[in-house]
Amino acid sequence: MTPLVWAYSESDEAANELSSAANQIANASAGQSTILEVGKPRDGVRGNNKLVLKSSARPPYTSEVVSEMIFRAAQKFKPSVILVGSTRQGREVAGRLAAKMGAGSMSDAFALRISGQMLFGSRNVYAGRVVAQMSAPLPSIATVRIGAYPPESAASAKVQEFEAGDVPSRVKILRATKKESGSIDIRKAKTVVSVGRGIKKKEDISMMEGLAKTMGAALGCSRPISSDLGWLPEECHIGLTGISVSPELYLAVGISGQLQHVAGIKDSKVIAAINSDKDAPIFQAADYGIVGDLYQLVPAIQRAFSARKS
Repeated sequence: MTPLVWAYSESDEAANELSSAANQIANASAGQSTILEVGKPRDGVRGNNKLVLKSSARPPYTSEVVSEMIFRAAQKFKPSVILVGSTRQGREVAGRLAAKMGAGSMSDAFALRISGQMLFGSRNVYAGRVVAQMSAPLPSIATVRIGAYPPESAASAKVQEFEAGDVPSRVKILRATKKESGSIDIRKAKTVVSVGRGIKKKEDISMMEGLAKTMGAALGCSRPISSDLGWLPEECHIGLTGISVSPELYLAVGISGQLQHVAGIKDSKVIAAINSDKDAPIFQAADYGIVGDLYQLVPAIQRAFSARKS
């Protein structure tokens, strides 16, 4: 049977990367790839084919609704592989979908391929120090590591619709607000300034924003700053469970440097660190390090960069 590879993400950028991944997998196995859209086609999402999933549900779509719509479509079209972006919502959609379908699954995958009745792929483990090989029987669900594939550039050739019918949800959304986002795309930035728990209060984030602006850098953070404290948006979270970056310069300020964080910065050309603890693990990953109080060093570094510009 000709393999059918589907790709879905709520993020336009991730969806284009998954569309590219689906094309590569399908082309290598003489199959067909399709990008899934929920509700209506998005102009920013590209792919050879689009399948638009419609239902009684209204946006914003929860992972519960999305997974049910994809499941109903999968019962009809019988895809061999469903790729889902490894975002916060994507991981939940993939988990729900795999359970509904009783399908094989793998997470944070790249280098995916079909061989026989199996899906094979790779995954970084031990903070990126080891690449593990994975396999799962078809049909299979895989969350794909963001940044593992180049964005799709081809325009959509064919758009098809599927009516999923009445899709109830146990979650009632009272209000939806747009998340804050930085002015510079962290994954594309040549310089990244990142802050961790060494900073004492939310108001001090402005000091880090000032440094990043002076350096022409994107502002990132470790997991506690975004996920636990909410001082910066989730999009700023760098690490194993966040995004991976590969700038020319990565400056870690007040970040201890646990393996989960280092996994997201290991491809940086130069890593510099500021920490008051001389034994902080970040210094083992850093090319340059300063042991000191960030509240004294950050303003000094900013003044130095400002003087260089003037």
